[in-house]
Amino acid sequence: MFEQQLVNGLTLGVIYALIAVGYTMVYGVIELINFAHGEVYMLGAFFCVTFITALGMPFYVAIVAAMLCCALLGILLDVVAYRPLRNAPRLAALITAIGMSIFLQNLAMIIWGSRAKPFAQEAVPAYLAETALEWSGVHLTWLQIFILGVALVMMLGLYLIINKTRIGTAMRALAQNKTAAALMGINVNFVISFTFALGSAMGAVAGVLVAVYYNTLYPTMGYVAGVKAFASAVLGGIGSVPGAMVGGVVLGVAEALGAGYVSSLYRDGVAYAVLIAVIIFRPSGILGRAVVDKA
Repeated sequence: MFEQQLVNGLTLGVIYALIAVGYTMVYGVIELINFAHGEVYMLGAFFCVTFITALGMPFYVAIVAAMLCCALLGILLDVVAYRPLRNAPRLAALITAIGMSIFLQNLAMIIWGSRAKPFAQEAVPAYLAETALEWSGVHLTWLQIFILGVALVMMLGLYLIINKTRIGTAMRALAQNKTAAALMGINVNFVISFTFALGSAMGAVAGVLVAVYYNTLYPTMGYVAGVKAFASAVLGGIGSVPGAMVGGVVLGVAEALGAGYVSSLYRDGVAYAVLIAVIIFRPSGILGRAVVDKA
């Protein structure tokens, strides 16, 4: 029982981590909580299904196409909604983010309808539904292995981009001081747009994986997932990419264990109880650093 819930929690946790890194990267660069990120996650699932059903794309090609579309959407969000408010009070940008979230959610309802829809399972490779490993009552499917593998590869790729490339160096420079980075010749707007695109692409993959895993997608699916991913980012330490990854896994495991040992009705409550405990005893998060204001 415990081992099965742990496997389920890890599967769910890495998905939360993929969404959470989008929140934490944007916050680390421009100190903005992009509440529309949950809707980007939702649109990734809808884009993938549309490409499969309307255009006949293979499953894996449709995932890549959905990533590209959501990356472009992330850039559009930055250019249209956030860039004009770059020097405005933070509250203005926060309200705009909430407004964009509601706009995208309602736009999805207009295009695809408000009812839940099944994923195009006929396009998903049949082997993903098969059991890959089974021991002591624990079932691990190829789909769960696929989700864990994709998440780990994308997180490794993100780490390499941030720490081993020029654009990653520019992102870290902006996180330290945007003014100094601009004086050193860094194109601030380009780097911020790239950050939005990268986070949105990872969110799109998470949306597709969840839609395949639960065989359902609906226009409001981004709200709950977005809130939990934001909680994961806070749990790990907002602004810390490794923290967002750890926070997502911790929250996913806590949620699965809560559902298994307490009740599925309280799975969200158990997850947020863990979040509240971390905020009380370590406000900076698991891997976050306390910021000291200098006089």
